[in-house]
Amino acid sequence: MNGKGGTGKTTVSALLIKHLAASKKGSILAIDADPNSNLPEILDVKRPGTIVGVVEDISKHMDKIPAGVTKERFIEMRIQDALAEEDDFDLLAMGRPEGPGCYCYINNLLRDMTEKMTKNYDFVIIDNAAGMEHISRRTMRSVDKLVLVSDHSLFGIRSAKRIYDLAKELEIKIRNAYLVVNKVTGPLESCQKEIADTTLQLAGTIPYEPELQQLSISAKTIFEFEGKALQEAVENIFNNIMRG
Repeated sequence: MNGKGGTGKTTVSALLIKHLAASKKGSILAIDADPNSNLPEILDVKRPGTIVGVVEDISKHMDKIPAGVTKERFIEMRIQDALAEEDDFDLLAMGRPEGPGCYCYINNLLRDMTEKMTKNYDFVIIDNAAGMEHISRRTMRSVDKLVLVSDHSLFGIRSAKRIYDLAKELEIKIRNAYLVVNKVTGPLESCQKEIADTTLQLAGTIPYEPELQQLSISAKTIFEFEGKALQEAVENIFNNIMRG
């Protein structure tokens, strides 16, 4: 999942996870790859461990690495322990470092752990940081389904196109790519040309729901929201994505 900041990318990710969990379609791994982590809160996961937290703790306490175990293997073991195991899904969070520093090592860890862990799940949903950072760093070198989220605006749709174009330029293997238009308040006629220009498959639209937009203010979780029209929209999007 990717898109411009403010388009509702994390909310759409959570809605898809909720749909998968409710329909019992298989095992689910949710990955919050955004340093500004919000997915755990909206999914009601309390204080999950993070990849950054594991790396920083081990770096401060190198003496705790068991004899005969490499640092890399110990980090991998600790990240497995940091996985939040909920009733209907598991969640792995990237986290944010305490001080300034390069994310290159953390991104490489995220990529390596993702490649290993995804083999154990039927569905993996990765909520990426807004914009192009994870695309440019190739956090994922192969993507089954790239879903770009836009709001109901020309700027959001054009941003989705730029992210998709960058992914193609970097030769990231993408099996299928889709556009989801979120916070829709009316017909899409005014955006039809921009949507066509993205060359993305339109997976569907999500209507603007004032109650849903209040989640971040009220601190409620996605599981406390019951909107029939929105549930139907998410189910339609999921079915369209899975047909590809």
